[in-house]
Amino acid sequence: MEGESLNDTAPGPVTASAAEFRAAIPARGGLLGLDLGTQTIGTAFGDAGWRIASPGKTLKRGKFGADKALIAALIAERGIKGIVIGLPLNMDGSEGPRSQSSRAYARNLAALGLPVLLWDERWSTVGAERGLIDQDMSRAKRATRIDSAAAAVILQGAIDALAGAAF
Repeated sequence: MEGESLNDTAPGPVTASAAEFRAAIPARGGLLGLDLGTQTIGTAFGDAGWRIASPGKTLKRGKFGADKALIAALIAERGIKGIVIGLPLNMDGSEGPRSQSSRAYARNLAALGLPVLLWDERWSTVGAERGLIDQDMSRAKRATRIDSAAAAVILQGAIDALAGAAF
């Protein structure tokens, strides 16, 4: 598919199942994790062997078209094969308005032609915050890195589940 842009492809599947997501990816490759906030989007990248997630940059959230262009550029730059988006569930596992917003964002991003996995993000920010505190990071630095660190926690959880599905 030489010369084909991400906008010319059929929508990728959107699922909350690690097994379905894994089946939708033709070969292992890099993964992009997203933690959607109201003002920012934390990014993280998973290696092609699905072993480790690393925080990326935090993007300023704008209109969806601008967000999509930034995300498409990251996908092209890194050779991403799938997207993992944090799904903000309530503590009882039910979905609220933020979950519906994340699902809609995932459906819109599926237009890029990649499979999208919605992954439970409960406790991701708490885990990320603890990790940054353990690194003795100042409060000011933590504030600038928390969204991408949370994206890495979300993506690592998905990677661990995907690796478990491989055996």
